Amino acid sequence: MKIKESAENYLETILMLENKNGRVRSIDVANELGFTKPSVSVAMKHFREEGYIVTDADGGISLTKKGLEVAERIYERHGVIAQVLMMIGVNEEVAYEDSCKIEHDISQETFEKIKEFVEKRR
Repeated sequence: MKIKESAENYLETILMLENKNGRVRSIDVANELGFTKPSVSVAMKHFREEGYIVTDADGGISLTKKGLEVAERIYERHGVIAQVLMMIGVNEEVAYEDSCKIEHDISQETFEKIKEFVEKRR
């Protein structure tokens, strides 16, 4: 199932915050993405209903297996594409910003070829 770019960004952000801080709350996601708390709360409700996340009694957010699969896929794309951009001389900060834009739009076939390219040069 194809999900929207914004949903992919939310799930990737939850994964990154979880890796960084251990615990994730809606306010953490809002702060990281620069969105309002009410906007993030609506998104989290939708993700919960769709089975991408679960929340605990204290408001902690955890990715389900389904959510983790999407988040890890996008996170991998982000990192690999940024590596390629840096290999060709793009500044690290710009490479990560641009990879965030590119990661959602390329086909799986193109991504696999980019990934092979990076792995051959390591």
